[in-house]
Amino acid sequence: MSPTIIMLCFLTYTALLFVITWLTARKSTNRSFFIGNKSSPWFVVAYGMIGASMSGVTFMSVPGWVGSSGFSYMMVVFGYVFGYLTIANVLLPLYYRLNLTSIYSYLESRFGFWSYKTGAFYFLLSRVIGASFRMFLVVNVLQIFIFDYWHIPFFVTVLVFIVLILLYTFKGGIKTIIWTDTIQTTFMLLSLVMSIWLIIDSMGLNLGEMVSQVYHSSYSKMAITEWSDKRFFLKELFSGAFIAIVMTGLDQEMMQKNLSCRSLGDARKNMYTFTGIMVFVNFVILFLGACLYLFATAKGIRLPARSDDLFPVIAISYLGPVAGLVFLIGLISAAYPSADGALTSLTTSFSIDFLGINRRDDIPETRKKHIRQMVHVMFAFILLVVIVLFRAINDRAVIDKLFTIAGYTYGPLLGLYSFGLFTKFSVHDRWIPLVTLLSPVICYFLSIYSVNIFHGYRFGFELLILNGILTFVGLLLFRKPPSGELKK
Repeated sequence: MSPTIIMLCFLTYTALLFVITWLTARKSTNRSFFIGNKSSPWFVVAYGMIGASMSGVTFMSVPGWVGSSGFSYMMVVFGYVFGYLTIANVLLPLYYRLNLTSIYSYLESRFGFWSYKTGAFYFLLSRVIGASFRMFLVVNVLQIFIFDYWHIPFFVTVLVFIVLILLYTFKGGIKTIIWTDTIQTTFMLLSLVMSIWLIIDSMGLNLGEMVSQVYHSSYSKMAITEWSDKRFFLKELFSGAFIAIVMTGLDQEMMQKNLSCRSLGDARKNMYTFTGIMVFVNFVILFLGACLYLFATAKGIRLPARSDDLFPVIAISYLGPVAGLVFLIGLISAAYPSADGALTSLTTSFSIDFLGINRRDDIPETRKKHIRQMVHVMFAFILLVVIVLFRAINDRAVIDKLFTIAGYTYGPLLGLYSFGLFTKFSVHDRWIPLVTLLSPVICYFLSIYSVNIFHGYRFGFELLILNGILTFVGLLLFRKPPSGELKK
């Protein structure tokens, strides 16, 4: 496929996003940037969140993951359902009752200054790492199939991608993202469906025959019953629930979209609808992964060294130019929502949680807007640097690394919110940073030596739960007597 054609499609797609930006960002304010003036239609948010939650990581890594793990990832997805129900019925009512813009403001009202800053810091760290991983996938593909052809350095490719995201989120923020995500989710889903159809057609099968082949193959195994396996189904089920809670319910990026809805009732309807669509889409992605492996076997294709490369290699090199173009559009559509949402939420959290511009009545609105825009540019630069660094150290399936990192960085947030919601204890606030630092460190060493310590047991995604428990226990050690009621 001609790099020029790929570039033209990429630019056309990006131009469409800028048209939506122009339509939605007119007369924007800080309030529209942060929470969309609380006027976002819930069904639009629900649909657009599919693209934001999937990202380029899911689009590329999960299909390749089927080769070693089969459909076992569905156990994590089923766990997500319980997590999303918890968000809808526990966390969203709390956020709406307190009328929060940054969800980490809750920690200040519950515990104090240091808890608040610690929670916000862990979000910033988690989101910078996670967003960088996701953007790397897309930028690396663009580098290989477009920019290498013109001998353009990887750094320049990253810079172009970041600048485009910066430009179309610079003014409208979450108000713009709510609508651009719907377009991008649509293109991503169309790409998945068309990729499956092209594979089936190239193998001379119909949909029923392909479903039968997948069902009778080793790839369709969903529940792994060996307790010491990292993919043991109960571990994945419970881990999925807590992953959903922390990576959606305790994540400013995902909750910022929910908080832009008109009311708590609308936000709940958004979460319920999103949950149903999300389960179906993840199943389709795993089905695509099985189709890719069956296609490779039928055609005698040598599997790439990295499973992340399976989808792009087959789509671009073996299914023809249409399939390659469909893949690239789908990948870009999956990557843009996570990238633009990350940049906007990082800007929101830092502006509110660390600079406190929402509390400064002495600062004119125009000055606050200028500060927010400078923060936006700053985080764009940080993401640029981290993506370039990540390329030098990437050596395994990105999604596995993403959740491993999340186990360390989101675990303290899980412990903090659980302690705040389910106990009436206050804490010695100044010790919270130490507690939340020691918990991930302990988890790290336990994960390394778990086979020896726990007689062959290997930690998987449940490392997140352990991290949260250790943080919870640490907070108990530094608790104060019950105060009778939460601090106002």
